[in-house]
Amino acid sequence: MGFRVLGTGSALPARSVTNDELSEFLDTSDEWISQRTGISERRLCTTETLDDLALAASRAALDAAGVTPDQLDLIVCSTTSGDHLMPAEACAVAELLGASCPAFDVSAACAGFVFALDVADGYLSRGRAERVLVVAAEKVSRLVDWSDRATCVLFGDGAAAAVLGAGGESPLAVRLTTEPAVEVLHVPGLPGTSPYDETARPEPHLAMEGRRVFKFGVNAIVSSVTELCAEAGVSVADVDHFVFHQANERILSSAVSRLGIDDARVARVLAETGNISSACIPLALDRLARSGKLDRGQLVALVGFGAGLDTGACLLRW
Repeated sequence: MGFRVLGTGSALPARSVTNDELSEFLDTSDEWISQRTGISERRLCTTETLDDLALAASRAALDAAGVTPDQLDLIVCSTTSGDHLMPAEACAVAELLGASCPAFDVSAACAGFVFALDVADGYLSRGRAERVLVVAAEKVSRLVDWSDRATCVLFGDGAAAAVLGAGGESPLAVRLTTEPAVEVLHVPGLPGTSPYDETARPEPHLAMEGRRVFKFGVNAIVSSVTELCAEAGVSVADVDHFVFHQANERILSSAVSRLGIDDARVARVLAETGNISSACIPLALDRLARSGKLDRGQLVALVGFGAGLDTGACLLRW
């Protein structure tokens, strides 16, 4: 038994921050950022909490699906930047929605939404759930060092969600992998205040080896798409839409070139949102669904990649 996507939703903070605004306190420029990343602006939380964004995205997805909170059997949230270390962000979503089903988080960084889909599919396939809300909510602005122009210009905040229903053909193929390399892209944990702790206490800011991530990202997209299609018994040309993690335009362009696919079939939101970690894929999917370009029966390939180094990919029948 597979699943089908019943509805999607997304939510972004109201505040848009342009490259020119960042150049007011960083040694950078709109040209420098745009040419290297493809990002023109990003949405950043000011008065919004991540709970607010996750709730808004979830409500939009439920409305689109025609499902009420009391009909949910499970809530899974992908996040690495929740408003709470505990309980899970999913528990906050459940409380705010008024749902009473099991709720927990999945942490797989930028690949997290696809990992969460796979977890949800397990519940649906075993008959333990009929309707599942999968949310990805990220407030990456709280993790970056705002004096580091190499990283802080890349990221934004946001949330997106999908409601899954039992029955359907999805997923046609799934690929989850980890190439263990923690230091390549990581955020240290809270240092704490224990007087007995003699370990190093680095600042809890995101650190990244850009060139390594770039190479990993391009290879992750190309190999994932190729393997998904082989597993499903379809050709790359048969896939109607590609929704890749929105990390950097150069990564997207390089992968598209290597795959030899029509660029028009690749969803993009990067220029206006920046990298929203695991929320990138469901946000782009929601935009695609609401654009009217996504029809029932079409094939959609999702590929997320990020810290870990994790890759999560799946091929859906819409």
